[in-house]
Amino acid sequence: MQLELLNEQGQATAKVDAPDTVFARDYNEALIHQIVVAYQANARQGTRAQKDREQVHHSTKKPFRQKGTGRARAGMTSSPLWRGGGRIFPNMPDENFTHKVNKKMYRAGMAAIFSQLAREGRLAVIDSIGVEAPKTKLLAAKLKAMNLDHVLVIADEIDENLYLASRNLVNVLVVEPRYADPHSLVFYKKVLVTKGAIDTLKEMFA
Repeated sequence: MQLELLNEQGQATAKVDAPDTVFARDYNEALIHQIVVAYQANARQGTRAQKDREQVHHSTKKPFRQKGTGRARAGMTSSPLWRGGGRIFPNMPDENFTHKVNKKMYRAGMAAIFSQLAREGRLAVIDSIGVEAPKTKLLAAKLKAMNLDHVLVIADEIDENLYLASRNLVNVLVVEPRYADPHSLVFYKKVLVTKGAIDTLKEMFA
């Protein structure tokens, strides 16, 4: 598989050989959907909390007499049938949202995403990326010159200048290969990979 090599003006100047095991896999929509959903689910925190009928603040007095009113009998206002009553199956803080994905499935899914990005022309390669100073405007100008505004950059090495310059840019994410996740790969319009990161991706997902 050959990928376009971009220069600093965003022009394709050459082709770069990339391993077929990562960048020429068949598209598997079901597997890609599974790993994206699993990634989002595993990022959730069990912070929701609702009260059951024992925990709500209420009076134990019978709201109205048992017979003669024509209404359904009621014993307490904490009933889940009442407004302000407890929930039958409340959400608890210790709720577990995690999805298990086998390593082999995850590697195959990530390779399928990279392959589809390459086929759609959303994946490109650059020799290296960096800035001389930790200035956001320097990196913003460099990406603008390459006509990139909604991009995920996978760099083999991220120095302090690049990290500080990129963290405040909207719709720009710079990560190392080990932190590339399926949701970001699908979300960003363009994915830019440095030459050195290709070998790392091959070791991780081939």
